Amino acid sequence: MSELSFPKRPYRTKGGVHVPHHKNTAHTESVEMPIPKTVTIPMSQHIGAPCTPLVKPGDIVDVGQKIAQAQAFVSAPIHASVSGKVKKIEKITMPDGSKQDAIVIESDGEQRISPDIRPPKVESLSDLLTAVRESGLVGLGGAGFPASVKLNIPSDKNVDTLIINVAECEPYITADHREVLENSWDVMSGIHTVKEFLNIHRVIIGIENNKPDAIKALSEIAYNGFDPENEIRVLPLKATYPQGAEKILIKACTGREVPEGGLPSDAGCLVMNTGSVAFIARYLKTGMPLISRRLTVDGSAIKNPQNVIVPIGTPIKDVINFVGGYKEEPKKILMGGPMMGLSLYTDELFIQKQNNAILAFGEKEARLSEPSACIRCGKCVSACPMSLMPLELSNATDRGDLESLKKLHILNCMECGCCSYSCPAKRHLVQNIRLGKQLLNKAKKEQINKGGKK
Repeated sequence: MSELSFPKRPYRTKGGVHVPHHKNTAHTESVEMPIPKTVTIPMSQHIGAPCTPLVKPGDIVDVGQKIAQAQAFVSAPIHASVSGKVKKIEKITMPDGSKQDAIVIESDGEQRISPDIRPPKVESLSDLLTAVRESGLVGLGGAGFPASVKLNIPSDKNVDTLIINVAECEPYITADHREVLENSWDVMSGIHTVKEFLNIHRVIIGIENNKPDAIKALSEIAYNGFDPENEIRVLPLKATYPQGAEKILIKACTGREVPEGGLPSDAGCLVMNTGSVAFIARYLKTGMPLISRRLTVDGSAIKNPQNVIVPIGTPIKDVINFVGGYKEEPKKILMGGPMMGLSLYTDELFIQKQNNAILAFGEKEARLSEPSACIRCGKCVSACPMSLMPLELSNATDRGDLESLKKLHILNCMECGCCSYSCPAKRHLVQNIRLGKQLLNKAKKEQINKGGKK
């Protein structure tokens, strides 16, 4: 097979599990939520350094106005999602327990557009990188990596393949599915822009085969005159979890493997979420930065599950009230999917750029099974997409054995949860592995503080 040929079927990947899809909102058109009374916008909504506020209490702001500047390379500026008055800047507790500054804006209901909003002039790759950074775009699939950094491929990397991630393999979540159905031309236009400016001549759109309407929507555009160079293919993927993880997706689409500790660019690939490329197309046409996002609201405790387009900073409780509220008392609320989402301690938190779902579950679904003794069945090993040994990692964490954690390649774990899901003894493997990573990181920081080598 030549370097830039297209696969007729996905390459085989290791591990993974078959999870119930529960795609309850896949065929329900997204609805736009009314403007909330207040929005609370954290200064860190992405991987990397937090932003610095550009406004102060009492300032009047407009929709799309930049209210926080990104000072570091790995960062993304933040914009007002409503017009109104800056009420205060305060410390808030984030879903992961960290403390961050946040700008609280009281909406005036007018939604005045900032006079600074205008389509950017993009004639070169440098222009595109600047525009994407100024747009505030971060990965909309959930990771939150600044898009301008991802597109700024190092000169020593030979990236020849753009992979568009439409796998959306987590149960319940259908935000990307609806993006394709409702904005398919934006998706394809964004793909065209990225491939042209980055000089990439192979594009593979990976979509799980449980989304035939999305496959049809993009295929009809790609194969009917939009792609005269014949450089774009839609590749149906097996509907298994975690098919949408970058390393798994790269293997399934190209047969290549990302080296240990490496990035997709080390395998000659750039992976982008479908919502991200669609946003780039819209931003280049309108100049409106990232101020809202589509997310799935679902779960057994939600009265009327649907996809909602929500201003950034909207209180989660407002979003849930908009879809009819709770039909039973929620025992667990998740930001993200049931496999890799963050469990929230309250619905008083706020929607962020990288949120793709809010899920709420009742007593039956939220109840954790009591773990029992390991029976050495090996199912966790078979399920691990990264060929790790989850039980050994968990045991090494319990012992505080840092050397074993390193030898067992704990940092290769992507915390997908396949090990815990497949364990018949219901052991909390992935939770323990997360703790093991924290032990390693803590030890590394202590060594640095003592003046040791990194």
